Amino acid sequence: MDDVRWLSAEEQEIWRAYLTASVAFSAHIDRQMRQDSGMPMAYYEILVRLSEAPHRRLRMSELADASLSSRSRLSHAVTALERNGWVERRPADGDRRGWVCSLTESGHAALAAAAPGHVTTVREHMFDVLTPEQLRSLREIGLAISAGLRTECEAARAEDDGQADPCDP
Repeated sequence: MDDVRWLSAEEQEIWRAYLTASVAFSAHIDRQMRQDSGMPMAYYEILVRLSEAPHRRLRMSELADASLSSRSRLSHAVTALERNGWVERRPADGDRRGWVCSLTESGHAALAAAAPGHVTTVREHMFDVLTPEQLRSLREIGLAISAGLRTECEAARAEDDGQADPCDP
């Protein structure tokens, strides 16, 4: 353990401030989504990704990557979204192993109904409390952290052995 680079008191404070804000903000957004829309944030993110895709559909592997989810976790979420009638899953054309997930009109309507509450929550608890300079820094910080984790997260998603992916939000 002599080679461990322990955190200084200031680094420990920064880490805890980041962790507290990140966990509290994520929990608050998820709670707001469940209360206002009846869906967890993870489902909302899937619907958003599909709504932004050409023809409102993506291969399941592409949707997993776009939503930063393992394939197994995505499959469970898509099953729930199918039960709600918000998405449809079908075999990919010309590929017996691939599947495509499509956003239905009902899913688009659910997304449109959920979006105002979500955006309001994000605006009130992030954009309204930070200065423009802090927001630019937050973007740079987020991009740097994501870039530093990219290889590990891609490897974890590729393993997709049914266990929880430590890189899933």
